[in-house]
Amino acid sequence: MNIKSLLIGSAAALAAVSGAHAADAIVAAEPEPLEYVRVCDAFGAGYFYIPGTETCLRIGGEVRATVAFGEDIGGLAPGGRSSDWNSQVRARVFFDTKTDSELGTIGTYIRLEGDYRPRDGNASSSLELEQAWVSIGGLTAGKVLTWWDDIGIYGELDAFEAATNFNTVSYLYDAGTFRIGVGINDLSGEYSDRAGSEFGLQGYAQVDFGSANAALRGVYDNEAEEGAIYATLVAPIGPGTLELGAGWSSGDNVYVDRFDSDFAATSYEWTVSGSYALKATEKLTIAPSLAYWSTQDNNDIWGVGVLAEYQLATGLKVGATVDYVSPDVGDDNTSGFLRLTRSF
Repeated sequence: MNIKSLLIGSAAALAAVSGAHAADAIVAAEPEPLEYVRVCDAFGAGYFYIPGTETCLRIGGEVRATVAFGEDIGGLAPGGRSSDWNSQVRARVFFDTKTDSELGTIGTYIRLEGDYRPRDGNASSSLELEQAWVSIGGLTAGKVLTWWDDIGIYGELDAFEAATNFNTVSYLYDAGTFRIGVGINDLSGEYSDRAGSEFGLQGYAQVDFGSANAALRGVYDNEAEEGAIYATLVAPIGPGTLELGAGWSSGDNVYVDRFDSDFAATSYEWTVSGSYALKATEKLTIAPSLAYWSTQDNNDIWGVGVLAEYQLATGLKVGATVDYVSPDVGDDNTSGFLRLTRSF
């Protein structure tokens, strides 16, 4: 067989194959059916099913821009120059999932938070995993805001709690009008300069009386061997809501804040406070507040303030506050802010 015969044979074979393919009908592939996002209303508004699963997902967040004023609120620059005003932008994004199971509702929650604060010669910014936890029924494990984070009153005169975000394991029993919970917190991040029994305990109980409620929260810092309790009462009265709070601390611990006087920073010993959030109009809320603190070294401090918030649109509000604080030891201080918040 010579080369000419091979070429002729190859051409004939290719022609036969081409003819066979030409005889077949050209059929386009059927498109896969598109699964549209389905609304999940089993856990409240804003959830949708993750395609292909029975898991419900909610995504949201917040951007908050603030201009604040107060003595040295802008911080100290190199050389000692200080500023009595400062600005801050804070952003949050969260992912919340829930799934029904034979163990109860399984949930996960992730919240990322970042902020930027220009200061005199020392601007600061941060981005952190602010919360991340898994829940199975009433059991929660992960980085969580503790129940201690919810103490205080409406407005800005709620200074008493300090650190409130830890790696935590907690259990909450919810009977509808009655809730009780216990938890253990990893406090090692608050005691980075030493090793020891760096854990804390927290407890929480709340009873609802119609639209009013009374709650008691307690914490114990095992490393410091000190603890604190805080009681709140919230009740709708007339065109607004009354909030009362009272707390006591046995001594210096990571859960209770300190008052910075001109001489030293001293932990609070006890506090009493109250506020009334008046619903002036459908969109305007005005909340005057009054507070009293006493520190571990018997420095008595009075505070009075007012917070006003106006709902510009759904998920958009503007707020302003002015607060006056007067300690027995140290200078009086007037502070406040103007804030625009967009939630989605």
